[in-house]
Parts: sequence; structure tokens; C-alpha cells
Amino acid sequence: MSIDKDLQCREIITKAVCGKGRKFSHVSHNVTPPFSPTSILGAWIINNQYEAVQSGDGVEVMGTYDINIWYSHDRNTKTEVAKETVSYVELIPLTYLDKKHKTATAEVSAAATQEPNCVEASISSSGDSVLIRVEREFQVEMIAETKVCILICNHGCDDFGDKHVDFDESVDNDFEDLDAELLDDEII
Repeated sequence: MSIDKDLQCREIITKAVCGKGRKFSHVSHNVTPPFSPTSILGAWIINNQYEAVQSGDGVEVMGTYDINIWYSHDRNTKTEVAKETVSYVELIPLTYLDKKHKTATAEVSAAATQEPNCVEASISSSGDSVLIRVEREFQVEMIAETKVCILICNHGCDDFGDKHVDFDESVDNDFEDLDAELLDDEII
């Protein structure tokens, strides 16, 4: 005879995180400015915009960002900023996937855990373009309807309502005896 004869299990349908994935990547872009660069003064990436769509057992993150390169030319006598908009598609596999989810209810989302960032900018060997190395990382989730099994207790869950917590107010307030002159001002 089972001790847990009053316990039952039920399946309920709920929305839950049914898939997760994360991907870090290095990519390279070649940008050709209007003038042949003499030196690179700075490179940065702005305006990252993306959206996520489900793709098989993964999520595709499709987006664009602008690469800005501040460079000198004419033997370091003039400077310019070159701008190029780059498109990208990143397929992120779901490392966790609940196979019991209802595929028709699936919604995916993506978050840039590391915004695209220029880690290196160098003049190409031909001298007329700039090679940009970029790091980026995305985390994706798939939310869908799925079945979960829950434990039912026939006696209900109200047994916590009878609990009472008593805070003893007669405890001495030892902090009143502290000498304010002894406190270190640098801590504040």
C-alpha cells in the first residue's frame, strides 16, 4: 500500500521556455573607404538592429549594423570617417529543446548578450581597404505551449496559512551605543 495514496498527478498545458541557445562569434568585414588610408584612428559599430525567426531546431538572427572607421589619408594630412552598413544572419542552435512543445504556438526571441564590437581594425595588404574584426554574441529563447506534469494534493495547499512568525521586539538595540566618531569616512 502506498503512503502517498492522496497524491495524484495531472498534466496541464502552459506556455513555457521550450528551447534555449547561445552563440558567440568572430566575423571579419572588409571596408573600402573613398581614400586609401594611411592609418586607422578609430573604428566602432553602431545601430545594431536585429530580429529572430525560427529555423528548424534553431533560431536565425537577422540584422544590420553600421561600421564607422575614422582614418587618415594623404600621408596623415587629412582625416575622414567611412561608414558602411553590414547585413548578417546568425544561425543559433537550440542546445535545449523540449520536443513535446506545440510547434504551431512557438515564439522566438533574441537578445544581444554582447553587442557587435570592433576588436581589431587594420589596413589591408593592398593598402586600399580596412579589415575589421567583430565579436558578437546572441542568446535566444523559444516559448511555446507544452504539457507539464504537476502533483495534486487532495488536502489543498492552505496548511501554510496557520503559520505565525513572532519577531521578539525586546532585543537590545546594540547599535545605539556606537560612537559615530570612530566610523571611517572613506567607507561612506
